[in-house]
Amino acid sequence: MVNNRLVPDYIFESSWEVCNKVGGIYTVLSTRAKTLQDTMKDRILFIGPDFWNEHECPYFKEDASLFADWQWEAKEQGLKLKVGRWTIPGEPIAILVDFKPFFEKKNEIYGWLWEHYGVDSLHAYGDYDEASMFSYAAALVTESFYKWKSVKGEWNEKTKVIYHANEWMCGLGALYLNNRLPQVGTMFTTHATSIGRSIAGNMKPLYDYLFAYNGDQMAGELNMQSKHSIEKQTAHYVDCFTTVSDITAKECVELLDKPVDVVLPNGFDNSFVPSSAQQFARKRKASRQKMLQVASALLGEELTDDTLIVSTSGRYEFRNKGIDVFIEAMNRLRFDSSLNRKVVAFIEVPGWVSEPRKDLQDRLQTTTTHHPSPNTPLDLPMVTHWLHNMDHDNVLGMMKHYDMYNRKDDKVKVIFLPCYLDGNDGIVNMTYYDVVLGNDLCIYPSYYEPWGYTPLEAVAFKVPCITTDLAGFGLWANTVFGKEGQLADGVKVIHRTDYNYSEVADAIKETVAEFSNMTKKQVDACRKNAEALSKKALWSEFIAYYYEAYDIALSKAEERKKNYL
Repeated sequence: MVNNRLVPDYIFESSWEVCNKVGGIYTVLSTRAKTLQDTMKDRILFIGPDFWNEHECPYFKEDASLFADWQWEAKEQGLKLKVGRWTIPGEPIAILVDFKPFFEKKNEIYGWLWEHYGVDSLHAYGDYDEASMFSYAAALVTESFYKWKSVKGEWNEKTKVIYHANEWMCGLGALYLNNRLPQVGTMFTTHATSIGRSIAGNMKPLYDYLFAYNGDQMAGELNMQSKHSIEKQTAHYVDCFTTVSDITAKECVELLDKPVDVVLPNGFDNSFVPSSAQQFARKRKASRQKMLQVASALLGEELTDDTLIVSTSGRYEFRNKGIDVFIEAMNRLRFDSSLNRKVVAFIEVPGWVSEPRKDLQDRLQTTTTHHPSPNTPLDLPMVTHWLHNMDHDNVLGMMKHYDMYNRKDDKVKVIFLPCYLDGNDGIVNMTYYDVVLGNDLCIYPSYYEPWGYTPLEAVAFKVPCITTDLAGFGLWANTVFGKEGQLADGVKVIHRTDYNYSEVADAIKETVAEFSNMTKKQVDACRKNAEALSKKALWSEFIAYYYEAYDIALSKAEERKKNYL
């Protein structure tokens, strides 16, 4: 007990994104892990899905000696699992479990879930079954480990254990343990409500009508009954229900009929930001050279280092992530007389990539100091990789609608880089973090963004950014500033509503034009303020909220223990 708070002896944390790089939750868990591992010292166990079969997981290193006795026992119980370490800072213990064997008893599991917790799995489709079977398997792993430790005499009624489930995909496991191991404190974090995301993604106004939406009714309308049901029931039954921002907490009250117990803002681990000024400057220079080289080869024109490099990135949610308003703003910026520098705007959003462009690869290989860039553009000089659905892609379609073909006299060139920047995309061949630090300005005008790692990552690399107050990070930044964030603060926070799309596009256009006119001294101050803000969002600052949540969950478990003893 610390400061009268109960502190866990062991934590089990389950997520679909443990050792599985899919989206923002991977970043949440993988950057937080080191902070917890430093204090828990191998007493935090992450549980993720094992669908690698005989292939090697690139984020996991198996270790047969870890809990060797239990591994043997668990396999005797029918659990197919691998124990090892997640290859991230801190290298915490990870358990990958094969959930496929449980599909044969799916109906029995869903029947139990309905009987005990009223979860409607009748309308399940797509990823619901896969996620649920993983969640069930993760709970069995936890139950098996708990009983093994108890039989050995290492755990008793005083041992404080937390089970932390992330997103609706892990709700079933939390409910199972709530029933089977009531002495374990259960936590559930929804990183975005399934209904809120769906309402926004279906072009319905979310915020003005939030008070009037009925979550259950909308679930039926949007064919989301089963996901909504498991999410809602888990929120109601766990010991501690949490989300990642105040804006999503409002969704939880309205759509899940349950206020959160604690808001857990997403922190950041800046250990991979270059620490020395020389290394930072070298990597920034290399990034800028590479991005300008790619743009020059594609556009058939020489771009100097004075070119303003801006970008947006994230999941390909065209409206939710504000990709539409980004393109709108760049189109308007083309005709802004106050813009006094060339702009190259990259849209770094993974699409349905077919292959890297061979003609672009050839140009990049032949472009050297002795052979400068050709002075003619390639065909379709707006995209770096061919897509499977070129004629139906939203980004290319909107650019075509606005006649944005990156002509020579356009002051603003927009380039779609539609792949994961993992260092092996065939064109840029640099990781996302290496690319982002070469930017002058990053733009994330989200409509639906429970937190928003992209702006936080940008400012950590000293890149000023534009975001909105519909993003959790934007709201948090405003709170820190004590006002609406401005460009000079390092983060410009634009007020966004259901209906002010055009005003947001204008605000972005004007902010980029303003940045293009800043002196070096003003830009340096802006970059310094961006970095300073990021330091306030480190996990070392935010982890305290987790300990508050652990205390709530363990206190409720303690009450249950009294009733059982």
